[in-house]
Amino acid sequence: DQLARIVLGTIAVFICSNIIPGVKLEGWWIALLTSVVIAALNVFVRPVLVILTIPLTIFSFGFFLLIINAIIVMLTAKLVPGFSIDGFGTALLFSLVLALVNLLLSGLRKDRDD
Repeated sequence: DQLARIVLGTIAVFICSNIIPGVKLEGWWIALLTSVVIAALNVFVRPVLVILTIPLTIFSFGFFLLIINAIIVMLTAKLVPGFSIDGFGTALLFSLVLALVNLLLSGLRKDRDD
C-alpha cells in the first residue's frame, strides 16, 4: 500500500511538472525523491505549521492551509536538487494541481481494487 502511494505520488509530481510552467524536474528519480520529501514534510513539518498558525487558519476560514501547502512545496524545492519552483504563486498552483492529480490517481487505484 505504501509502495503504491509512493508510485502514485511520483507519477503525480511528474505530471504536475509537465503541465505547470515554472516547475523544473530533472527526471523520474528526482520525481521519486520529490514525492518522498513532500510526503515526509507533510508528516513531520506540516502538523507543526498547522498548530502554529491555528489563529490565521481560523481567521481565513481554512484558506491559510493552502499557504502551508505552498510552503511545503517551496521547502521541498530547496531540499531536492533537480526540482525547482519559480516562485510562491507557482508553488501554490503546484500544490493545488498535485492534490487534484493525487486524488484522481488514487480514485483510479480504488476502482481497480474493487
